Amino acid sequence: MAEFAIMKAELLIRERVVYPDGSLVQMVVWRVPRPVPPTGHGFKYSLVYIVGGDRVLGYDNERGKGDHRHADGGEEPFLFRSIDDLVERFVSEVEAMRGLR
Repeated sequence: MAEFAIMKAELLIRERVVYPDGSLVQMVVWRVPRPVPPTGHGFKYSLVYIVGGDRVLGYDNERGKGDHRHADGGEEPFLFRSIDDLVERFVSEVEAMRGLR
């Protein structure tokens, strides 16, 4: 009888930054054994920028919705390329919102 190794979710990124003005960024990324439907990649993630208690920017991939972006009170799908690309895009948008770009 063959034994199969069961891959568990692996935490890749867990970062939380609180700025002097009270706004915050939180990024959590997991490598998962199976894609979160309907995505085709092996990651589960949530990246959020919160100002005054409100989410002003977010990226996540919840089951049934796939990869999507929250901004300006709305939600839209986006093309996931890689975790590096996702984090770079998110950080760039946060910096622009904070007037750093």
